[in-house]
Amino acid sequence: MTRAATKSRSTSRSVPPAPKRAPKVGFVSLGCPKALVDSERILTHLRAEGYEVAPTYDAADVVVVNTCGFIDAAVDESLDAIGEALEQNGRVIVTGCLGAKPERILERHPRVLKVTGPHAYEDVLNAVHEHLPPQHDPFFDLLPPQGVRLTPRHYAYLKIAEGCNNKCSFCIIPDLRGKLASRRIDDVLREGERLVKAGVKELLVISQDTSAYGADIRYATGTWHDETYQTRFIDLARGLGSLGAWVRLHYVYPYPHVDEVIPLMAERRVLPYLDIPFQHGSPSVLKRMRRPAHSVNTLARIRAWREGCPDLVIRSTFIVGFPGETEAEFEELLAWMDEAQLDRVGCFKYSPVDGATANALPDHVPPEVQEERRIRFMERAAAISAKRLSARVGRRMRVLVDSVEKNVAIARSEADAPEIDGVVRIKGAKTLKAGDWADVEITSADAYDLYARLAAG
Repeated sequence: MTRAATKSRSTSRSVPPAPKRAPKVGFVSLGCPKALVDSERILTHLRAEGYEVAPTYDAADVVVVNTCGFIDAAVDESLDAIGEALEQNGRVIVTGCLGAKPERILERHPRVLKVTGPHAYEDVLNAVHEHLPPQHDPFFDLLPPQGVRLTPRHYAYLKIAEGCNNKCSFCIIPDLRGKLASRRIDDVLREGERLVKAGVKELLVISQDTSAYGADIRYATGTWHDETYQTRFIDLARGLGSLGAWVRLHYVYPYPHVDEVIPLMAERRVLPYLDIPFQHGSPSVLKRMRRPAHSVNTLARIRAWREGCPDLVIRSTFIVGFPGETEAEFEELLAWMDEAQLDRVGCFKYSPVDGATANALPDHVPPEVQEERRIRFMERAAAISAKRLSARVGRRMRVLVDSVEKNVAIARSEADAPEIDGVVRIKGAKTLKAGDWADVEITSADAYDLYARLAAG
């Protein structure tokens, strides 16, 4: 008999049981920033219930894989990730966009514990509860007010809506994630405020169609700090722009009401940056794509935006080799690029997506022609980018540091969204750390990045 047990009998007190080990959940998050926000929400709920986030497969009691299912390459990556989690851990719950097609997952990985669809938060939590019951202790489980985040402390994605009402012929997002479902403006502004108070210096606003924000709930009003706001694009920019952080707008379509935000950009209330998925420059291709606003004169709109805000940076993505794309239509795209002079550009070769209506279009472009056009497009885009970046040499600007490697700080300017755009490399920056602001002077540029030194004074 141990001494502790003897003492327990003599005092008639029970020895408190050893604390139970908190259940641990591993998490793999794939796909776009919208999926990342879904992962953050699930983890926040789990953390509030006493679960811990496991850093490795071996340390996890169960693993959740948040998948992407937009294009074939993303499906393959998701299926491979599920397989890796099964091999390394054996207990796997699957969620996300690919979860909308459970047969694809179960055909290859029948041993998964559960498959749920995109933004099915309750289903994921219920699956975790079923296979790994919680052990919540409200006296010891602490959750930061900003929730659990998968991004660095100094920036955060702020998702304002789910789903999409557009019917683009190459896309199945509405089938996967449903129709547009906007969050009320007061809810969004409160979350933005909590994030900034927690130390976030940059808010990246995301949804499937940010400029359509609020249309589904008839631009419902909300009150924040005793002021009335409508659930609409311009009020969102106005409210978030009052928080004192960088506000970066993603997934904006070139609707006329976007013009209203340009003065706020000129005043730096929000960053002079628009992420607009133009997808092509040929009106006939855009019509076959069923793109919203495909008949809008986007070049005229870009010119007007830059007149109102000369520092405006525009990034976009494009698809080459769309079914029926002729050489003449591709040349239209190149000519459009020459006139638009976009700052940041990405390009994808068209890939059939299971369930997309574009699959039925005639005259699919051969893969070798797609690749040749992709190379030509990116060469043209790189030349434009190099020219626009070279114009910044000699300028002084404020940047936000993401990391430091030896004596070089990797930072971003107003023109650079994390992980998708270029960076500013600052030499001789030993004193800087992630999350710091820095005033720099640009010394040189290449096709995608800027190089700088700390500004004097």
